[in-house]
Amino acid sequence: MSVQIDHIDKMFFPDAGITKGDLANYYRRIAPVMLPYVKDRPVTLNRFPDGIEGTHFIQKAVQDHYPDWLEHVTVAKEDGELVQPLINSADALAYLVGQGAIAFHVTLSRYDRPEHPDRLIFDLDPPGHGGEGGDFAPVIAAARAVRDALEAVDLTSFVMTSGSSGLHVAVPLDRHAGFDTVREFAQGIAERVADAHPEEFTTAHAKNKRGGRLYLDTRRNAVNQTAVAPYSVRPRPGAPIATPLEWDELADADIGPRRFHVGNIFRRLAQRDCPWSNIARHGQSVRRALERLRD
Repeated sequence: MSVQIDHIDKMFFPDAGITKGDLANYYRRIAPVMLPYVKDRPVTLNRFPDGIEGTHFIQKAVQDHYPDWLEHVTVAKEDGELVQPLINSADALAYLVGQGAIAFHVTLSRYDRPEHPDRLIFDLDPPGHGGEGGDFAPVIAAARAVRDALEAVDLTSFVMTSGSSGLHVAVPLDRHAGFDTVREFAQGIAERVADAHPEEFTTAHAKNKRGGRLYLDTRRNAVNQTAVAPYSVRPRPGAPIATPLEWDELADADIGPRRFHVGNIFRRLAQRDCPWSNIARHGQSVRRALERLRD
């Protein structure tokens, strides 16, 4: 299929010289790697019709003018229902870029079982980062501490730069448990880590109670909540990308939340396979892990 994109020369990332057409080409090229992580998951779009220096907004609902071939799904919500797009093809990615989308955020469950996630996410940002910058060392320390706590209850985890300010630690699940159980477990792990490192980490949601400590955020583990998709571009200077890592890469002196971007990601992928390529084969029981955590 040939997707027509208007205004391909519009500058989306002025500092990096990346146009709307360049961004569409990136997503077409990355699609074989990215699609397994977004397929069949309702998507929320972060749209910047005039690039990162222009007006932007969040969009969940399918628009009336979207083509019939763009797959979508009806999602239940508190006050009714919502029709959201799915990204199941390179054409879908390119079309949505044509609508001004830069970043893609997806649910932690697939649409066929919306209340049964196959991902658990810990969202780790620098303390007091305010959305930008911050010391990355505490983020690395938190990610390792979360990984170790998960290993103590026999769970394998994966790590990814957010492309913005921090890291995500992801746990692949078998989809047997519902979000209530998953969230209880995630919070239990966060509390265990915070109790073991009380000067460094906290589970206090209120910023005025964190005391300069890194917040172990588990709030994304809920129905209809989303996390940035692996290989999504972020609307930041340089077009940084949310990039899956190997755990040992956290020891790299150059590692940071925006280490990988549109300009260098394909060189990376030419040198190594995606570190998350087998994540779907690691679906694990959070119920058993919760029992171990309670022991």
